[in-house]
Amino acid sequence: MKQKIVPCLWLDNEAEEAAEFYTSRFKGKILSTAKYLTETPSDKPIGSVMTVTFEINNMKLMALNGGPFFKINPSISISVQCETEQEIDDLYKKLSNEVLMPLQNYGFSKKFGWVRDKFGLSWQLNLPENYKEVKQKICMFLMFTKDVCGKAEEAMNLYIKLFKNSKIEHIFRYSKDRSPEKEGNVEHAVFSLSGQEFMALDSSQKHDFTFSEAVSLMIYCKGQDEIDYFYNNLSANKEAEVCGWLKDKYGVSWQLITEDFEKLTEKNGEKVMETLLKMKRIDIRKLKMAAEGK
Repeated sequence: MKQKIVPCLWLDNEAEEAAEFYTSRFKGKILSTAKYLTETPSDKPIGSVMTVTFEINNMKLMALNGGPFFKINPSISISVQCETEQEIDDLYKKLSNEVLMPLQNYGFSKKFGWVRDKFGLSWQLNLPENYKEVKQKICMFLMFTKDVCGKAEEAMNLYIKLFKNSKIEHIFRYSKDRSPEKEGNVEHAVFSLSGQEFMALDSSQKHDFTFSEAVSLMIYCKGQDEIDYFYNNLSANKEAEVCGWLKDKYGVSWQLITEDFEKLTEKNGEKVMETLLKMKRIDIRKLKMAAEGK
């Protein structure tokens, strides 16, 4: 199955280091590297690495050298279902830079740990009762905090409506004795978008973070109609629309890009990037004209 949505990690200058770090700790590989072809607001030198696309356990991610503007926080983390105790113990040691929840038995899991790595990305490591029932080993986990706490179910319903082959797999809700959590809010949910699993929860705890551009979700679109479709149905903040980026009503950042963007940059890549930087919403026709030198 082709991955429709690719998570993008915004880093300052560590994209290459991060990609090497993650691929060495999982069954992973570097897929491609793209360089800066023109001046951008990030002030990165032309010719330096812009993005590194990599894969870990069959999940594709992208690391971006975007400058010091955003810092990754736990609002979007990565959930890993581990096959053995040895695997979860090893990953806990290899990924831990800061422990958010120590590796131990909890009511919801026989062994679970939540850690942040040296790049700020957080990992929820779980040892399931029956690994054979796991559909997707690694998936993105969205935590709805602050003003959007209580909106997880609403957000999931919006997302599954917009993407084909999508559904809510299950929802577990907080009971009334889980103060400060509100009864009925999402304690844990699994949903799929275009066949790709995600997880979500609401949290009323006192958090100093919420969704940001530091972790975005990149949608590979088949053409202008699909790009326009997602813009029209996802974008809730016109000021956040820049170079194909947008924010939805919950603050989640998305990037919309044409599937053949890499091909468009093979010829006249500098002009294509200069054209892209002037856009808010992606206009494929203008990008193709730039690729043709027009």
